[in-house]
Amino acid sequence: MINIDLPATSSIHAEAALSLSKSGLTRFLNRARRAVGLEGDVEVLLTSDLELKRLNRAFRGKNKATDVLSFPTPAEIAHEHAGDLAISLETAARQAATYGHSLRDEVRILLLHGLLHLSGEDHETDSGEMAAREAELRRELRLPNTLIERVEQPARPKRVRS
Repeated sequence: MINIDLPATSSIHAEAALSLSKSGLTRFLNRARRAVGLEGDVEVLLTSDLELKRLNRAFRGKNKATDVLSFPTPAEIAHEHAGDLAISLETAARQAATYGHSLRDEVRILLLHGLLHLSGEDHETDSGEMAAREAELRRELRLPNTLIERVEQPARPKRVRS
């Protein structure tokens, strides 16, 4: 299930959040979940930078906002509930603008990245396996560049209109 919970003080406009189709994102989430090989359900919270900062501080000891956080469940229940994801729509909107694609595509990229973490992959400790898998799944799911690939590639220059 996907929940959108943005405070009134959020920098993202309510219209932008409402432009995201919960049913469309849920269909993508389920397709990506199967492609990753996760059996259990996944709960997703689309929220603000402030909430991601709070969660990041509470669960990872990092006092900063981030784009996506993954919370896997114990292996004993993973076949029923694989875990939870939290995504900052504010960060997703900034990243979408930076990389020249839609908020919808950015949220999908973050969903895929989070699902890979729920499946036990970790780009911070592996030797490139998660990056390779994410790139393969990105092509399969027809997504723009993955999070890991962005580190290796510069962002597109923004167009300036006169």
